[in-house]
Amino acid sequence: MAQAAEFIRRRSKQSPHIAIVLGSGLANVGDMIADATTISFEEIPSFVPSTVEGHRGDLLIGRIGNRPVAVMNGRLHLYEGYSLHQVTFPIRVLKELGCTTLIVTNAAGGLNPGFAVGDLMLIRDHINLPGFAGINPLFGPNDPQLGPRFVDMHNAYERGLRHLAQEVAHRLGINLHEGVYVMLGGPSFETPAEVAFLRSIGGDAVGMSTVPEVIVARHGGMQVLGISMISNVLSPDPDAPPVDHREVLAAGQEAVKRLTPLLVGIIERL
Repeated sequence: MAQAAEFIRRRSKQSPHIAIVLGSGLANVGDMIADATTISFEEIPSFVPSTVEGHRGDLLIGRIGNRPVAVMNGRLHLYEGYSLHQVTFPIRVLKELGCTTLIVTNAAGGLNPGFAVGDLMLIRDHINLPGFAGINPLFGPNDPQLGPRFVDMHNAYERGLRHLAQEVAHRLGINLHEGVYVMLGGPSFETPAEVAFLRSIGGDAVGMSTVPEVIVARHGGMQVLGISMISNVLSPDPDAPPVDHREVLAAGQEAVKRLTPLLVGIIERL
């Protein structure tokens, strides 16, 4: 971690305190970064490349307004064949750089029947289904210098940040839902039976990322805000139309028009 953080410091004069992770189809949000230094994941010691369409695999260090930020333009997933350590290592490095706040974004399937494609959902809580089978980034020996053995996830998505996000959304006239995000491993999309089950346990949106990053961020003492872009609406009806990753990317391009000003408004008030 220290080696990767030092490499990044040598490439940029900024000292970010806010980190942002951009999900599928949301890469254009990175265009809001001023005076950006762009570093490919592959250049950074111990980082691995992103292999998924819609994830550029760059780290941007720059400013939003007068706030120095670090932006992961793309993320890593378990379904790419990476370990949980590899997927979450960038979050450890962002913490080492001095980031104390993490904003995670993602593209997610809408489980809540009241959601439409392109809607934004503030993550109030999550359900870590892989964690039920012991797939957790904190599994194994704990380094007390990184965080405690047992991490309280009661307020994983910090309440004050959620209130701030709602205030900014209201001022901008953006409809911002709140709900529970469910993580599955992917890369296969959900079956109708799985959609029915996920609804029954309280899920509002489902995706294949985010939760490991949030767990590691909380382990390191970072405060977290999460926003899902609803890329497609899921149905338990077996005759519903199939899901296509290209639809996810297209929905992201449209949602960027609302997500970008929302993120700028939030960051300017942090």
